[in-house]
Amino acid sequence: MTRARVQKVAVERRRGSLSLRVDGTYASSYRPGSVLTGSVWDALVAPLAWLPPMRRRSVLVLGLGGGSAARLVRAMAPRCRVVGVESNADVLRAARRWFDLDDLEIEVVHGCARQYLRRCRARFDVVIEDVFVGSGRAVHKPDWLPDPGLHAASRLLHRGGLLVSNAIDELPDVSRSMREHFPGTVKISIDGYDNVVVVGGPAGLSARGVRSAVAHHKLLRKTLPRLSFRTG
Repeated sequence: MTRARVQKVAVERRRGSLSLRVDGTYASSYRPGSVLTGSVWDALVAPLAWLPPMRRRSVLVLGLGGGSAARLVRAMAPRCRVVGVESNADVLRAARRWFDLDDLEIEVVHGCARQYLRRCRARFDVVIEDVFVGSGRAVHKPDWLPDPGLHAASRLLHRGGLLVSNAIDELPDVSRSMREHFPGTVKISIDGYDNVVVVGGPAGLSARGVRSAVAHHKLLRKTLPRLSFRTG
C-alpha cells in the first residue's frame, strides 16, 4: 500500500499579515481588517466586477486554501453563494483557526476538486480554479489540469459565466484550453508575481472591459495599480 505524502502546513505572521504556506508554497494571505491581499487572489476575483449586476450570484472556488479569494468574493457580493473546495484537512484547520474562515459563511467542501467537478450538478456564475500540487518553486498543476479539469469546470457555468484559472508554468496550456472552450479570453498579470490569471467567458469579454470594471469598483480599484490586462 502506498501512503500519501504528508504536507507541511505553516502559518507565518509578518507586519500584521498572515500567510499560509503548504510545503513552502505561498497558499493564502490575510490581513485582519482588509479583504485585499495585494497579490494573486485580488486578480483571481477581479473579473467578477465585469459581470452585470444581479440580485444573487454563485461562485465556486477550487483550491480554497485559507479563503483569500472567497473573502474578497464575499466582500464584493455579500449575498453570493460561495462554495469552496479544499483537499487538505490541515489547511482547513489552519484557515478556521487563523484566517477566520468560518466568519465568511461559505459552503466548505473537504475533498478532491476533480471529484467534486465530476459529481457536482449545480451551476455557477463564476468558477475560480486555484489548484496546485508540489512544493516551493516546483509547484505545478495536477495532471488533470488544464484538461479535462477546465472543460469539466466550464460545464458548470451559467450562460455568460466566467471561468478563472491561476497559472504559472502551465500558462500556454491553460491559455490554449480557455480559447478552445470560450469565445472571449483575458489574461491578468500581477506586479511582482510569476502567476498569470486566465479568464474565459462570453464573446464580449475583453481586457479593456475588465480593466474598466475594476477601475470603477470602489473596492478593487485600490489594487488596480498592481494589475495589468491583455486580451487573448
